[in-house]
Amino acid sequence: MKFRVLATLAVMVSTAIALPANAADPVQVQQLLETGACTGCDLRGADLSNAHLIGADLRNANLEGASFLNANLEGADLTGANLTDANLTGTFATNASFTQANLTNANLTAATIRQADTTGAILTGINLAGAEVSGSGISIGGD
Repeated sequence: MKFRVLATLAVMVSTAIALPANAADPVQVQQLLETGACTGCDLRGADLSNAHLIGADLRNANLEGASFLNANLEGADLTGANLTDANLTGTFATNASFTQANLTNANLTAATIRQADTTGAILTGINLAGAEVSGSGISIGGD
């Protein structure tokens, strides 16, 4: 009897360890994709690759580690969003607002960022390799 309880407990513990602790809420991901609005949502680690999020409202959303590979964020409002370690490779972010956003270690490789508002944004450690940046507070060659 004790062996069976211990075996069951061991399986439960190993399963809990294997599950990601910072996974995006699938209901909130679906909300964003369907409505274009998800203010304050928990989208940590979400795969939003190739998503058309034109004009999306992502104010104060937790997008830590999210993937926006080749996504369209034109005119999106990411004010106060946490984009730490986010993958924005190939993202189109013209006229987007990153005001007060945290972009620490964000990957912006080959991104197109024009006229984006980065007032008060944290831009430490961003990767801008091959990015096209103009008219924003982001500068190629330094943070």
